[in-house]
Amino acid sequence: DRIALRVKFLLFLFYNNLLYFRNKSDCRHRIIQGKGDKKTVTRRLLGLVSVNMKYVLLLLNTWFLYTNGAYSYIVDPGPVVKATKGEIWPKPKSQTTNAKFAMINRSAFQFQISNHTCDILEKAIERYQKLTLDVGNSARRSLFRSSRGRNDQGRKSPRSDGNFKKTLEVMQLNLKTPCESLPYLSMDESYDLVIDDTQASIESFSVWGMLRGLESFSQMVVLSDDGSMLRVNFTRISDEPRFSHRGLLVDTSRHFVSVPTLIRILDGMAYNKLNVFHWHIVDDHSFPYQSERFPELSDKGAFHPTMVYSPDDVQRVIEEARLRGIRVMSEFDTPGHTRSWGVSHPELLTECFDQYRGKLGPMDPTKEMTYAFLEELFREIVHVFPDQYVHLGGDEVGFECWASNAEVMEYMKVNRLYSFEMLEEKFIQRIVDQIDALNRSSLVWQEVYVNGVRLPKGTVVHIWTGNRQDLLNRITRDGLPALLSSCWYLDHLSTGGDWRKFYNCDPHDFVGTQAQKKLVLGGEACMWGEVVNDQNILQRIFPRVSATAEKLWSQEAVKNADQAAARLEEHTCRMNLRNVPAQPPNGPGFCV
Repeated sequence: DRIALRVKFLLFLFYNNLLYFRNKSDCRHRIIQGKGDKKTVTRRLLGLVSVNMKYVLLLLNTWFLYTNGAYSYIVDPGPVVKATKGEIWPKPKSQTTNAKFAMINRSAFQFQISNHTCDILEKAIERYQKLTLDVGNSARRSLFRSSRGRNDQGRKSPRSDGNFKKTLEVMQLNLKTPCESLPYLSMDESYDLVIDDTQASIESFSVWGMLRGLESFSQMVVLSDDGSMLRVNFTRISDEPRFSHRGLLVDTSRHFVSVPTLIRILDGMAYNKLNVFHWHIVDDHSFPYQSERFPELSDKGAFHPTMVYSPDDVQRVIEEARLRGIRVMSEFDTPGHTRSWGVSHPELLTECFDQYRGKLGPMDPTKEMTYAFLEELFREIVHVFPDQYVHLGGDEVGFECWASNAEVMEYMKVNRLYSFEMLEEKFIQRIVDQIDALNRSSLVWQEVYVNGVRLPKGTVVHIWTGNRQDLLNRITRDGLPALLSSCWYLDHLSTGGDWRKFYNCDPHDFVGTQAQKKLVLGGEACMWGEVVNDQNILQRIFPRVSATAEKLWSQEAVKNADQAAARLEEHTCRMNLRNVPAQPPNGPGFCV
């Protein structure tokens, strides 16, 4: 097994080093006794060092290949992880399932509204009617039938099974209160689901809970072993999320991502019960947001005239997200990451001198025109994006250009700003105040907090790097809400099942009081766009973001990645069946 292999490799390593030091001692002894000239013995010693290092590297490489779980030359046939069947992702708070089951009549099955309704629920019914019944579409039934004869042991008609209890034709949907129109932080997403001898229903006090319940039900429906019909086990679920902010950041500046692809991402988010689409819409490399007030920003700052998000495009994304219970939170990062703004408005940025002469740096914090421009743009942004929160960025501000600019240095002297952090604080403070005046709340990256900006109560600090436990403790100790992303960077790739590293991160894994931990709103996985575009972004996100989704939805006790692997294998196949391309999570396997 792996432990025995590792012990053997350690013994080999010890024996190799013993030989090396013995030869090294022999070389020294020869020099002392005058049995060899110093140059020759030194050359021999260096040769021993080289051989030793090569051998050590070979051992370490072999250790990795044989023991990291991604590769092994001694394997059993079949999938590495056998998928579950009809298990829910993310895992519900409370679920009781037994062997009894109902068959679903594909030709007659329907969702039936028994109380309040609205466009969100009715559109959801259309989607989930198709998703639920497509599990047993003709192509898949044919696949199951064509596989007969390979593993027929125990495969029989479901109707002859003693646990078959009824045919299910109606699923009751009981929304107990009128619909809300827009998703928001801390919305109620709880639901109850029951399927037994006497009833089949989903109940919730909010339309958002109904959406999550419909998703869970659709995941429970599977094709029978003989491929003849759909079945669902008798189940009782009481479910709600652990964290209220469960997000995915998508960067559309470094590579343009088309609206149809963004909508497929929203679909995948809904299948994982994620509820915040953090749209990092602009950055240094391009400005694809088409502003009605400042159209020149995208006219000159986008990669190409076709690679822009028109007002209609933005509204379509917001609407498709709303129908799935997903908030769209915009980010217009300032004062850094703004080089694309300067293509049309170079006067907004700081002119660099000395070794940076001819370059443009971060926004110029010394000019009133900068703040006037931003105030007008943010006035438009809060009108376009209805969410309560606006992400202001504030990360990775390079001070070199400010330091090279004589006007900036004079401004700092006159205003008694003794560090560039203080200058950045002054800038961010002005922008935060602007957002506050527009009756919106701000999110900022952690540098804003670390640099000492005085943040209004309720400003959310977003952690992306460094010691997350220490930062979570400090931020919440100061009474500010926090959001975690540092352990969920989807652009950081490693070989073989790297979803596990995401699964092993918990936002409450820090020393703090219960009051502090209540200030942790949740977290976001981040899909930065340097090396993803329409062709590969979906596979890069899914199913790795599913690990983040379960950590943010399921209870703290749900933490065993080995137990989760089989459910994730099934969920990955499910997403692929639903036209959300998802890469294999666990190694060799298959989907039907």
